[in-house]
Amino acid sequence: MSVLAKRWRSLWKMMPCLDFEYSGRTSYETFSNNVCRCLLSHQAPVLQSLDLWIYFTKGTSSIDIGILVGTAFGLHVRKLVLNIFTGGEPFKFPSSLYNCETLETLELGSNLGSVLVDVPSPVCRKSLRTLRLIEVDYKDDESIINLLSGCINLENLVVNLNGDESCENVETFTIAVPSLQRLTIIDYIYDSVCEINAPSLKYLKIEGLLVGSDYCLTENVPGLVEADIAINGEIDENILGSLTSVKRLSLKVSPLEVRFSCD
Repeated sequence: MSVLAKRWRSLWKMMPCLDFEYSGRTSYETFSNNVCRCLLSHQAPVLQSLDLWIYFTKGTSSIDIGILVGTAFGLHVRKLVLNIFTGGEPFKFPSSLYNCETLETLELGSNLGSVLVDVPSPVCRKSLRTLRLIEVDYKDDESIINLLSGCINLENLVVNLNGDESCENVETFTIAVPSLQRLTIIDYIYDSVCEINAPSLKYLKIEGLLVGSDYCLTENVPGLVEADIAINGEIDENILGSLTSVKRLSLKVSPLEVRFSCD
């Protein structure tokens, strides 16, 4: 092996960020083995981030992907992005995602596929600071509550509800996170109901088509500094009533746009 090749290989093993994509051109077993081999050869004490892009094929299971995720957790991964592309039934993400003491950022789903959030009981993720849920499906109301209740130090939450079946089995989307400081909701689902209990909130963004929807902040939010509301339809009075403390407000209610700042 040349000196240059050895140097490149040595640098690769110290890389803190890794990105892998499976498109079905080879067997998933081969892909999984190669990824595991690469991860296990990783020499940095902490894996900063791992992006897994997997085009779901028949025969791929949550156990298969759970092996990759578990290997990353063994390397103390701090950021995990799991994009699953499926043309059929929703993919239930591995229960191993509940058990990582170093994970600070987690992004699930994709706008081309479907991940099923099925959380039968509360779990604890003390280290998680940022959570992004991109067009995932939810089994029921309790799964949402159980998913978020264990994130006792969560600061940033992004929820994208653009999927046609995202909240098909959900009556009320409850966001009850006392530590939450930044919340972004993209909601183009007709007639959705969302309750937000986040007393530490400093930034709120709501975007979507809220015709027939019901949004409310169930607790006083005295620290809310900035709000960005961009909707097609009539704005909910419950939302307006929660914006009394904001210093910077961007309000876009098609075709009207209003910007206000107290700075």
